[in-house]
Amino acid sequence: MDLLGSDTFLPNSVSSLSQEVLIKKLLLSHDPDGRHLDSELLLCAVEDIMLCTTTSQVLDATEKTHVCKMEFGSQDPLGQTFCKISHEVIQLLSRSFSYSVNSIYLLTCQILCKCCDEGSLHARTMLLFDLLGNYKWGAKVALVLTSFVASYGKFRLLMQQYSSSPLAISVAMLKKLPADSSPLKPRFKALSLLVNAMVDVTKCIIKFEKLPLSHVELDDETKAVTKSQIYIAVYWIIRGILICSSQITDSTAMKSEQYSDSAIIASWELLSLVYQLRNIYSDLKQQVEVCHQQTETKLYQKLLDIFKETQVDNQEVLRLLFALRDDLPLKDCSSQAKLGVSDLKNKVVILMISKPELLSIEESLLLVQQTHNHPHTKNAEDSYRIVWVPIPVSNQWTDAEETIFEYLSNSLPWFSVRQPWLLNSAVVKFIKEAWNYKNEPVMVVLDSQGTVTNLNAIDMLFIWGPKAYPFSASREEELWQEQNWTLQFMMDEIDLLLTKWVEEGRNICIYGSDSIDWIVEFTAKMEIIKSAGVQLEKVYVGKRNSSQQDMRNMSATVSYKKLSSALPPMKTHFFWLRLESIRRSKLRLGKPANSTDNVLDEVSALLDADDNDKNWAVIGRGSDSMTQDIVRLEGPNLMECLNKFPKWGENVGELGFLGALRHALEPSVLPEPCGHFEVTLPGKEQGEGGLVCGQCKHPMKKFVVYK
Repeated sequence: MDLLGSDTFLPNSVSSLSQEVLIKKLLLSHDPDGRHLDSELLLCAVEDIMLCTTTSQVLDATEKTHVCKMEFGSQDPLGQTFCKISHEVIQLLSRSFSYSVNSIYLLTCQILCKCCDEGSLHARTMLLFDLLGNYKWGAKVALVLTSFVASYGKFRLLMQQYSSSPLAISVAMLKKLPADSSPLKPRFKALSLLVNAMVDVTKCIIKFEKLPLSHVELDDETKAVTKSQIYIAVYWIIRGILICSSQITDSTAMKSEQYSDSAIIASWELLSLVYQLRNIYSDLKQQVEVCHQQTETKLYQKLLDIFKETQVDNQEVLRLLFALRDDLPLKDCSSQAKLGVSDLKNKVVILMISKPELLSIEESLLLVQQTHNHPHTKNAEDSYRIVWVPIPVSNQWTDAEETIFEYLSNSLPWFSVRQPWLLNSAVVKFIKEAWNYKNEPVMVVLDSQGTVTNLNAIDMLFIWGPKAYPFSASREEELWQEQNWTLQFMMDEIDLLLTKWVEEGRNICIYGSDSIDWIVEFTAKMEIIKSAGVQLEKVYVGKRNSSQQDMRNMSATVSYKKLSSALPPMKTHFFWLRLESIRRSKLRLGKPANSTDNVLDEVSALLDADDNDKNWAVIGRGSDSMTQDIVRLEGPNLMECLNKFPKWGENVGELGFLGALRHALEPSVLPEPCGHFEVTLPGKEQGEGGLVCGQCKHPMKKFVVYK
C-alpha cells in the first residue's frame, strides 16, 4: 500500500520509513534561492481576515486594533468592503515583494480552487511543493495559507452580507452559494480552529528560521530532529489547506438537504486535523525552544570570546551585534538610507546605547552640537560614526516606544539600528551585562578593529567633542593631563559672544543666583568696579535645577533690566550639563594619591554652591587656554569682598584686577615675588597691569629681547 499516495494518510499512522520517504521527496523539491518574503506580515493578514469572519467581530471591526492595522468597518459600502477583502493580500504582495511572488500567489490560488477529483490530495500537495521550491519552509506555508484565507474571506463576506445587500445576493447566486449558512456554522468554527493551529505552527517554523544559525551551530541531533519535524509540519499544513479549500468548494455545490449530514462529517474531518496539528505544534514548539536556548547560550559566549580576541577589522564584531537577521541593519538618520555594517569598516564606532527616548532634549541638543556642529568636527568626521542602539526597559517594545524611536531616528544626524526590536536577546543581554548598561545612556567606543576602548565616552563628547577622537579611555586621561581650569575650558564655545570675549582676553564675570534682588545688588557693585576703569563683562548663567519656565523668566528679567548679559535658557542648560560631565569624568578617573586636582575642586565647588542655593560668581580673564587666573566667590564672602573695592581697588594698577581681587581675598597668603619668567610673542594680549605670574600672582616685569 502506498501510504504517501493515499488520501487517508495521517501522521499518526505513518511509519518511520514512510516519514523518511516523504521527507526525501519534500527535500527534492526544496531549492531556496535566497529570495525574501515577509512571512510574518502575511500571517498578520491571515489573522486579521480570520478575525473578521464572524458577524460580531465584523460589526466591532472599527474598535479592533491589530499590528497590521487592517480594519474592515461594517459601515463601508459592500462593494468597497468586498474590494478590501479580495485585494488585501495581493496588495501586500505587490507593495512588498517581487512580481514572481505575485505570480506564485495567483497560481497557488488556482491550484487551491481545483476539485479533489483532479488528482489525489497527496499529488496536489506535492505539486504545491514543486511550485514553491525556491522559498524557505515558513514562506511556503505563509503563501499557501494566505492564498486560501483570502479566498475564504471573500466567501464569508458574501455570506455575511447576503441578507442585507442586493449586490451580495446577486453575486452569491452567480457563485451558487447557499442562501442559508446556518448549517455550515460548525464547519466554519472547525475551519477557524484549524487555521489558528496552522498559524501557530507556522510561527514556530519562522522562529526557527530566524535563529542565527549561520553564526552559531546547533547540536547535530537537535538540528536534525527539529528540521524533520518542520518538514512534516509544512506538509500537513499545506495538505490541510487543500482539504479546507475542497470543503469550501463542496459547500457551494451542495443541495440544502445535504447540508446537515455533510457539514457534520466535514467538521469532524477538520477537527481531526486540528487535533493532529496541535500535537505537531506542541512537539515543534518544545523543540524550537531547545534550539533557541542553545543558540542564545552559544551566541552570548561567542560575543564574550570575540571581544577578547584581536580582530583584523570591526566587521565580524558588528555583524554579531547587528546583522544576525538583516544584511542592512542600520540606517543613516539624515537620509534614511539603509546601511550595512560594511559602511562602518575602518572607522571608530561609538555605540550610543539608551532607552528609545534617547536623552533629555537638552542633552540631545548638546550632543548634536558637540558631534555635528562643533568647530573640530571636520577634522575627524570621516574617521568615526555614532550608531544609536535603543533598548527598551522591558523585554518587549511598546507602541509608544516604537513611535518615539521612529520620530527621533528621523531627526538625528547619526546612524541608527534600523529595527532595534529585532536585536537578538543574547546581544541585548551582552550589552547589559558585559557593558554594564543599566537603562542610563552610555557611549561604548569600538576602535577600527572592533576592540572596546571606552565603556562610556559620553562625558568626553560633552566636554571636548571631536577633539577627543579616538575617544578611548587613554585619550581621556591624556586630555586631562593637558587641561587646566580656564574660562575658555568652562565655556567651550557654548555662546558665540562669550567665546569672542574670551578670545579677546577680556575680564569676564560669570554668576548664578535665583534671587533677582541679589542680582540687582550684585550687578550694581560690579558697575562700580567698571566705572573705576576696569574692563569687565558680566554673564548670568542661572541655576542648574531651575525649570525651563523659571530659567526663561529670570534670563528675560536680567536682560530687560539691562543688569548684564544672560545666556539663553538652552545654552544655560548646556553650561550646567558641561560642568556635570567634567565632574563625572574626573571622578571616574580618580584623583592621584597625595595630589590635588584643581579642576575637580573648582567644578565641584560650583556645583555644590548651586545645590546649596548659594549665590556665586567666577571672575577670570580669557585669551589663553592655559591661563588659570580665575577667582571664585560665593555666599556672604562675595558681597563682603565687593563692598571693600574702594580699598583693594587701589592695587589694580599694580597687580591687575584679578591680582588685586585675589590679594583682597587672601592677603596673608600672597607669596613674595618669585624668579619665574615667561617668554611671550609680540601682540600677545596682556590686560590691565601686564602679565600676572601664574605661581606667585605678582605682576611680572617686562623686558624686551631684540634679535
